[in-house]
Amino acid sequence: MNRRQFLAAAVLGSAPPARALEPVHAMRFSALAPGAPLPPQYRSYAFAGRARRTQYDLVDDAGRTVLRARADASTAGIIRDVGVDTAALPVLAWDWKATRLPARGDLRTKGGDDYAARLYVSFDLPLAALPFGERFGVTVARVVYGKDVPAAALCYVWASRASVGTVAPNAYTGRVQMVVVESGAAGLGAWHAYERDVGADYRRAFGAAPPAVNGVIVSTDTDNTGETAEAFYGDVTFKARPIS
Repeated sequence: MNRRQFLAAAVLGSAPPARALEPVHAMRFSALAPGAPLPPQYRSYAFAGRARRTQYDLVDDAGRTVLRARADASTAGIIRDVGVDTAALPVLAWDWKATRLPARGDLRTKGGDDYAARLYVSFDLPLAALPFGERFGVTVARVVYGKDVPAAALCYVWASRASVGTVAPNAYTGRVQMVVVESGAAGLGAWHAYERDVGADYRRAFGAAPPAVNGVIVSTDTDNTGETAEAFYGDVTFKARPIS
């Protein structure tokens, strides 16, 4: 809107049109080159004591650079630290493709806590905000597994068998809530795109208003079942709701 249009709107008693906030590109693999190493802001992470690491590399898929993950009885994730105000940019958008699922994956058990594709959203929740028992549990987990263990996280997954729409605690900790957005082998080999309101999902999972986001993680893992899996990840973006 130029100055004349703004003044005309003011005279007519109407406000200038609202402007959408710029999206936050949490992971933008499409801006990178196939075969190149990941930039330093994309950190690799795996639990201590897990010798086998999932392999990640940038590849071309129909003219777009995406992140390929291949797991063979292995685990690892790619972390990007990013701050996002969930009140301003509540919509999480991403896409992924899986070509092989762990057949024995089971949302309900530690032994089945494996997924061809999962996307964690971690929240900037201070430990002081947790009840003592949960605070102690997170503290111990950080000592054992490292500082990247979140105090609260949503984990969007492509499950092997759980129903789409399921929201349930992770088999290891209730501080990570699993959200099933895809399930079973019917969609293998095709790209699937999603948009989720992370604020609404957080309220549903934790029963509280969401704090700011402080990071995202993509992870393909089969260390519990000992199987193989493969997935491809597209860009991950936080954006505002459409202006009505």
